[in-house]
Parts: sequence; C-alpha cells; structure tokens
Amino acid sequence: MRATPLADTTAFAPYVVHPLIAVAFDQQIPKKGDQRQMEPWQRIGTYAAGLALETAGLKGKADLLAHTDMIVAAGGGERDLGVDQALLSSLSQSENAAALLNERLMRDLRPTLFLAQLSNLLAGNIAIVHGVSGSSRTFMGEEAASIDAARIALARIASGQSDIALIGAAHNGERSDLLILYEFGDYNLKDKFAPVWARTEKSGFALGSAGAIATFPVLPGVDALTILAETDDSGANARAARACGNRWAAAEREVIIATPRVAGDMNDALQS
Repeated sequence: MRATPLADTTAFAPYVVHPLIAVAFDQQIPKKGDQRQMEPWQRIGTYAAGLALETAGLKGKADLLAHTDMIVAAGGGERDLGVDQALLSSLSQSENAAALLNERLMRDLRPTLFLAQLSNLLAGNIAIVHGVSGSSRTFMGEEAASIDAARIALARIASGQSDIALIGAAHNGERSDLLILYEFGDYNLKDKFAPVWARTEKSGFALGSAGAIATFPVLPGVDALTILAETDDSGANARAARACGNRWAAAEREVIIATPRVAGDMNDALQS
C-alpha cells in the first residue's frame, strides 16, 4: 500500500503544505555556528548533501571530495517578513512614499541579507561543511532548475568530463511569502489535500519542504552495486535506477537492480 503524503492544512490555512519532518541537523551539520548562519532551505540542502555523501561512501574522504563536482539548484532566499510588514505599513501612511522607501531600505536591510538570498550559497555551505572542493555550478529556480542540474551532471559524466558528481536541490515550502506570491495567481491548493490527479474541482499545488541530493560516483575498488529501486506512477525512479546501473555496467561492474513487487519502495514491500 502506498503511503499517504504528510500534508498540513492548519499551519498556513487555508493553504496546504507538505512540511519537513523532524530532522536532526546536528548529524550532518555538527557546528551550531554553521547552522545559525543558514536559512532553512540551506540547512535542508546541506543536510541532504551529507546524507548523500555518507551513503556513497565519500564522506570525509578528502582525496575523492577534491574532484567531486557539485551541481545544485535552489530557489531564492527567504524574506524578512518583519521588515516587509513594517515597510508596507509605513508606506501607506507616508506623503512621500518613494523617499521613505529608499530610506527604509538603506536603514532596515542588512548588506548580508542580500548575500543570503543567493542560491549559490547552498553550494558554498556544502563545500564548507562537507569539504566538497571540485567544480561547482548553481541553478536558481524550482522544478526546471533541479531538472537542469541533473541533466547537466549526467551529461558531463557521460562525456567523461566528470567522474563523481553531487547533484540535487533544496526547497523550503513553509513560507508565508511564497504562498502569498502564488496566491496572486490562484495557484495554491486550499482546504484539503488530494492527490494530483484527483484535484478536479479544486486544483492547485501544495508547496513542500525537501532536500534531494544524489551522488553519481563509480568508485574504485567497488566491484558490484545493488540498487534498491521503487515503483512510482511516473517511472522516474526506474529511469534513474537504470541510468545509474548502465553507468556502473559501462565501467565493467556487476549491477543488480532490485524492484519491489508492490507499489512503493522496499520498506513498503517489507511491511506489506
């Protein structure tokens, strides 16, 4: 049986969001100082990158990390809602809104706030925390940006331009400012969660918080690879598993792709 996605209909009511589960960020970002200077989307992505490197057996191996290329995607940084609200309130009462706007922007916004908006800070934080020091490329945006990150990483590997690539994206969907922007276009899913294909009467999308970072290394000394795939309606997981398997097979490694006979992943199969 396929698990029901976690959906929150109260925190940002009437909008539906997929919240981030409880995450022990200390496990992958041990320094509190590093965590404090990151916004949530940066912590999510840096944590996911640590998990990916750990799973691939790369974590802490400076010789391999030195030529691990990084291609990541992220949206813009989070706004300071307190400043936004105070500014809008004061503008509505001002006789010279343009002058007041210029004054408040210079006074209330810290220079570092602009730097915190840049999506390439995700790559920077991953490099600092995990020691990934190969080439780096960052895409800013949402779905299309993450697709480009994966497409270009796979193309570089296929052409021989890259041996090991850390790719992925991070997004924090639990943001009032984003929900407001999408509501202007009536894009948000409201009131009740429903699967995508069941949203016939009340269409819209539910923002979600997630970090997805994948590594694509063919490691020396590893002669066989077993991929635990999952079944999904779109077939995206099966395509990714085949692409990874083909890459390792081309390097003359033994590859086994295990796919569950029930919908979902291996955990669903074990529990069914």
